[in-house]
Amino acid sequence: NNMDKNTLIKVINRAEQTVGYTIPERGVRRQFGPRQEREIEFGELEDLSFLPGGDIILLNYLVVKDEEAVKKLFGNVEPEYFYTADDVKRILTTGSIDEFLDCLDFAPDGVIDLIKDLAVSLPLNDNEKREIILKKLHFDVTGAIEVQNTKFDGDTEKAETEVSKPVRRTATPAAATPARRVPAPAVTK
Repeated sequence: NNMDKNTLIKVINRAEQTVGYTIPERGVRRQFGPRQEREIEFGELEDLSFLPGGDIILLNYLVVKDEEAVKKLFGNVEPEYFYTADDVKRILTTGSIDEFLDCLDFAPDGVIDLIKDLAVSLPLNDNEKREIILKKLHFDVTGAIEVQNTKFDGDTEKAETEVSKPVRRTATPAAATPARRVPAPAVTK
């Protein structure tokens, strides 16, 4: 077992947002842009894993692309830990339902976020998989795609009121809008 503290390990930010961490003892402050890849010393990753929240960053948002390093840091992880955006695309588009269910059950949060993002941006055309995402993740892929496809003409306020205001499908019967029979009583102070 020759994992040296100075061994450089490929680390990728799988998140769509910037992920950063600080290791005060090392004087290290790192930022990974979305999907950014870096070579980080194993010793630094080890130090990060001991910090509060460090393991959450390493398990959910950054991917340590070295199985031996991951084993030393966390023991055994599920195969979904190593999933990239390409793996998620494959599972969404051509993966079996069982493979997809396993992914949802065992993937870290960062992979789950990828599933949501890609289900909307691809978009995911498999209605059974959309239903599964709705049930398991309480995320409405169809609704999100519709929102994404709604075109705003620059005047967002007007567009929003147009979208949210219900439109009547039948004519309003005259009786539905009551008219006053006597003048409104005067308000006395």
